[in-house]
Amino acid sequence: MSLPAFLLILAGVLLNAIAQLALKASVNGMGELSLTLDTAIPLFTRLAAEPWLWVGLFCYGISVVVWILALSRVDVTIAYPMLSIGYIVNALAAGPLLGEALTAQRMLGIGIIVAGVFILSRS
Repeated sequence: MSLPAFLLILAGVLLNAIAQLALKASVNGMGELSLTLDTAIPLFTRLAAEPWLWVGLFCYGISVVVWILALSRVDVTIAYPMLSIGYIVNALAAGPLLGEALTAQRMLGIGIIVAGVFILSRS
């Protein structure tokens, strides 16, 4: 895989990870959400007022464009598993940004993902 292709994949993955973190930040103080016919409009109104929701949706939109560019250069059997880099980014960022715990078991999982991405990128 060429460096420009890898950088496109990485940019798409990072934008996707940022989108996930932003979406989580947008609902972080809301508690568990429940969607019913009675709560749909108030819930969507409340969510629409959250700036982080819009940041997340924007990042998703840009990530789709970047991902299409990446897929035009790399086989999907190589590119798609690279999305697992996003798990690593989110796990490492969720602690300082969202106060989520990074346990030893999660770190082991991240290590396995890193090994898999390394092996995949070398093929």
